[in-house]
Amino acid sequence: MNIKRVKGDVGEALAARWLKRHRYRVLEQNYSCRYGEIDIIAQKGGLLCFVEVKTREVGSYGRPAEAVDYRKQQRILKTANVYLAQHPCDLQPRFDVAEVITDHGRCSEINYIENAFGE
Repeated sequence: MNIKRVKGDVGEALAARWLKRHRYRVLEQNYSCRYGEIDIIAQKGGLLCFVEVKTREVGSYGRPAEAVDYRKQQRILKTANVYLAQHPCDLQPRFDVAEVITDHGRCSEINYIENAFGE
């Protein structure tokens, strides 16, 4: 397993824990289909949140959310459509980004951006 994947896994675990502490119910992690992957799918109230997690080390250049460019957003939207076709529900979809900043593997900051992008 490469170091980048390990850091990503740590960030996703920290983001999932943050979501649970903030009364989200994590439904799926690492949901994938032929179009791509969604890191976390969570529910809070009447919302179904598709969460992209971006992890960076303290002192890295730029904000993690800047890595969620137009192409990445389009892959997430297509993947979310597949998920919704497989799991019909009356929940309102929302696309969020969780920025996880670590300091030698420990959580330094989590910045949760609601409604970060979408149609």
